[in-house]
Amino acid sequence: MLVIDDSGDRKDGTATAHVGRQWLGRLGKTDNGIVTVTRVWTDGRIHYPLHAQPYTPAHHFARGRADPDFRTKPQISAALAAQGKQAGFACRAVVADCAYPVSDDWYLALREAGLPYVVALRPHRGSWAPADEPHTPIDAARALTGTDPENPSDWRPIARRFRDGHTETWWAADATLGGYGPNSTCRLVVATSDPGTLPEKATWYLTTNLPHPDAPHAATSTHSPADLAEIVRVYGLRPWIEQSYKQIKDELGWADFQVRSAKAIHRHQTLVNCAFSFCWDQWFAPPVPLDTTAPESCPDERAERGTRHAPPAPTALPAQGLTRRPLLAHPGDQPGPLVAGLDRPRPATRTPSPPRRRHRRKTP
Repeated sequence: MLVIDDSGDRKDGTATAHVGRQWLGRLGKTDNGIVTVTRVWTDGRIHYPLHAQPYTPAHHFARGRADPDFRTKPQISAALAAQGKQAGFACRAVVADCAYPVSDDWYLALREAGLPYVVALRPHRGSWAPADEPHTPIDAARALTGTDPENPSDWRPIARRFRDGHTETWWAADATLGGYGPNSTCRLVVATSDPGTLPEKATWYLTTNLPHPDAPHAATSTHSPADLAEIVRVYGLRPWIEQSYKQIKDELGWADFQVRSAKAIHRHQTLVNCAFSFCWDQWFAPPVPLDTTAPESCPDERAERGTRHAPPAPTALPAQGLTRRPLLAHPGDQPGPLVAGLDRPRPATRTPSPPRRRHRRKTP
């Protein structure tokens, strides 16, 4: 899957690129800061970033929102998803929360790129419909028959497995709302832990262009059909990625930069993304045997000023294994010796300086 997400960080001042007063999800309020739209690839086992593009508020442009170079966050996210497919990253669906599919242009950009999607809708987002029919996703969910978990009727049980190993039974159903329906090209899927009460924090209202297995157009669609269990599983990866991705970015210093230009900010974010991917690579990289016949990586053949003191021979190599390129040690199989000296650092000792004689100023 390609997961679209954004990360907002508070930044002061007015001279830094991309800074503006906007909603920062991490803080849960509107404040001065930078919001970066990210594109993450995942296969359900690992995830790593593909691209990050900061959002530039309208006041940075000469003509504001009417400037041809201005891009909204949904426009940036749709462009990043299309670029991911052009770069060769195949995906089952593009996954995003309810902050992105706010206009028809977002869906149109994904359709033009030939990308399937599973995105969330706001529960009270209104849709045109006859007066006696549902007008919002939450109304469509309440109109489903069989809210009793013992007799679900429209609802189907879905087993969800979480990272800590425990499982929960959720309920999912195809709802009908305006142009949404199980036989339509756009489906409305409701997933909840309790179909009777539809708890706010445990209910998803999802729209997708993955056809229903029994839909008339399922055989001719460019996307393979998806049942309710697959749609719930696909969207269930987004909260896990969003939470863990933000934690790792904090550890790697995603927002700890003191630069102002757009190019410098982009370089910093690129370095953090490289470090993030390197962590996954080291986690899954198998250990390699020690090559005792490898020559010294940095032979010193030049003369050195002063008396040369040869250091004692090491008892263990801190970085063993094959090198990926010359002059670069690969520490993946021996992390212990590298961090042993940092685990419990000793206090620094300082040689006391001789006492100084104070000169007192004579007063008349």
